[in-house]
Amino acid sequence: MNSRCATTDAFVFFRAWSRKPLRVASIVPSGHSLGRLITQELDGTCGPVIELGPGTGAFTRAIIARGVAEQNLVLVEMGREFASMLSRRFPRATLFERDAAELGSLGIGGPVGAVVSGLPLLSMSTNQVEAIMSGAFKHLVSDGSFYQFTYGPLCPVPQKILRLLGLESKLIGRALLNFPPASVYRISRKPL
Repeated sequence: MNSRCATTDAFVFFRAWSRKPLRVASIVPSGHSLGRLITQELDGTCGPVIELGPGTGAFTRAIIARGVAEQNLVLVEMGREFASMLSRRFPRATLFERDAAELGSLGIGGPVGAVVSGLPLLSMSTNQVEAIMSGAFKHLVSDGSFYQFTYGPLCPVPQKILRLLGLESKLIGRALLNFPPASVYRISRKPL
């Protein structure tokens, strides 16, 4: 991405944050180090990928760089300013301009291998987080994983929800060079 595009992304992101800070949760898009970290376990063989809250496409570009074909991406973005940008940048991806809490009712078109989330779960209600997680795991293959980043010290999915849905979380790394620094968790079904 060139510097002009990065400047545009930062401006769009800041404007969206200033209008709805709890929905956007950061004043700048995620950095390259966080994009590499959250996508490190993906490749072209993982199957279709759902991305929640792609914003300006920082993680989308990282997913494609890992070998996932653009047409195998399902982008779920509620913000109109981001959705129109994403449709121009990634025309072969499937885009839903919807709330990620509605994920379980979206016609995705088959099981997916992974879900990558850029959502600010810490600023959402427990009911919203539960709806997002149950919707994601409705679409994931049995050994598929949900990847979530956070600026907080712990997994942003409450233990109560993990237990309720039969899930477990594992810290897979920290992106200290990101602004602000972030951690990435892999959430998957508990083995039977």
